[in-house]
Amino acid sequence: MNFAGLPLDRPRIMAIVNVTPDSFSDGGDRLDSAQAIDDGLRFVSEGADIVDVGGESTRPGSRSVDPNDELKRVLPVVEGLAKRGVVVSVDTRRALVARACLDAGARIVNDISAGLDDPDMLPLLGATGAPVILMHRAGRPETNYVVPPYGDVVGEVRRFLVARAEACLAAGVKRDCIAFDPGAGFGKSVEENLALVSGAGRLAEAGFPVLLGVSRKKFIGRVTGIDAPKGRDPASIWLAVEACRRGAAMVRVHDVAGTRQALAVWQAMG
Repeated sequence: MNFAGLPLDRPRIMAIVNVTPDSFSDGGDRLDSAQAIDDGLRFVSEGADIVDVGGESTRPGSRSVDPNDELKRVLPVVEGLAKRGVVVSVDTRRALVARACLDAGARIVNDISAGLDDPDMLPLLGATGAPVILMHRAGRPETNYVVPPYGDVVGEVRRFLVARAEACLAAGVKRDCIAFDPGAGFGKSVEENLALVSGAGRLAEAGFPVLLGVSRKKFIGRVTGIDAPKGRDPASIWLAVEACRRGAAMVRVHDVAGTRQALAVWQAMG
């Protein structure tokens, strides 16, 4: 199995590069495009296989960003990294942003709405052949993603993502260009988030590679008592390894170097 030209013979690491003033962990760290590009290149040197560039915060309580403002934030970074041979994904739910970034060299669209927020997204993916990561999201950021509890969270998330994959296939997206993200932290309780990590293999049984993005999430703070997001890297790294052990093909992380070391040791142990 491969995704976006990357063989999934080992767990792949996606580095997070948010070009936003208000992301929950690194908001404001990379408002300068040159800084964002330098950080992306550093992440690659530390072992990242993909660099995910986002220009709109999706933390609880965040507000929607104008698409043109989002594009101004991400496009120079996407272009700068792609010119240096980096495999770039653009974290967007808007076709306008996705199209411009694909034209600038991005190779993957990472859509937290799984193609539901913009009716032009799936036709764009079908026409361009771009790989897409479909994420499960419950609720909306402006309402803090408050939703009723799940019964079987893994089963419900899997059914949603399979349905979205079928919509992609109907729009002309190739099967090997689709990956799943169960959306840890988006409207899920601590127990539900942990169940999604444990259930990575069940999700992967649908036939699509699974990306887990749990890095520095609030539920880790609730388990560990660590309030500062940047203080949650040790637990984030452990969960990334556990997700891969359970069947995830990719992990989306802030601490690339630490995650790469931990995965290397896990793989060496067989």
